[in-house]
Amino acid sequence: MKYYPIFLNVKDRPCLVVGGGRVGARKTSTLVSAGASVTVVSPEFGDQLAAMPGIQREHRFFDPEDLDGVFLVFAATSDTAVNQWILAEAQKAGVLCNSAGAPDQGDFILPAVMSRGDLICAVSTSGASPALARKIRMDLDHAYGPEYAAFLELMRAVREKLLASGHDPDEHQQIFRAMMKKNLPGLLAANDVHAVDAILYELLGSGFEVKDLIPQ
Repeated sequence: MKYYPIFLNVKDRPCLVVGGGRVGARKTSTLVSAGASVTVVSPEFGDQLAAMPGIQREHRFFDPEDLDGVFLVFAATSDTAVNQWILAEAQKAGVLCNSAGAPDQGDFILPAVMSRGDLICAVSTSGASPALARKIRMDLDHAYGPEYAAFLELMRAVREKLLASGHDPDEHQQIFRAMMKKNLPGLLAANDVHAVDAILYELLGSGFEVKDLIPQ
């Protein structure tokens, strides 16, 4: 099956997870980290979900009315028949659904993800080999260290400051290409702030220093 790759903005959107076990906890955790408004429905909750902050817990069985106004739902119970029922109800309601245990029957699947701050790399084999997807994710994990999170934070701050000063957006690409060629991630990994500041001065002039752009 061919999937359409997409990154969804779920911030403050109502999302539903049905299932209080480990699978439900994983789905809930990723939604919460993306800023979603999450409700979890289950007659029982495992330790992880029971202690997870920032979610609404409903101690009961799923009801199709739970789908009212929901942006997307995860059918994450340990019962295949219940998951299929949730999927069928979600499709009738026009709500995107991921079904645990049978992701190919749902509306979307979740890729293997490597994240470094604003950097998000998602890998999928369209269900052919989750093991290969995990292996590629681990390769990315080794290739792109924590310095890339700091680098993107710096790039965002530079972009925002340029836009606020009325700088021509058409000229931004040339500046950012030059920044990429200067190996700023490597310098940030080495904590060589003076070298980074020197490059910023060379490319942007005064007023662009690491301590001001990404204060600790």
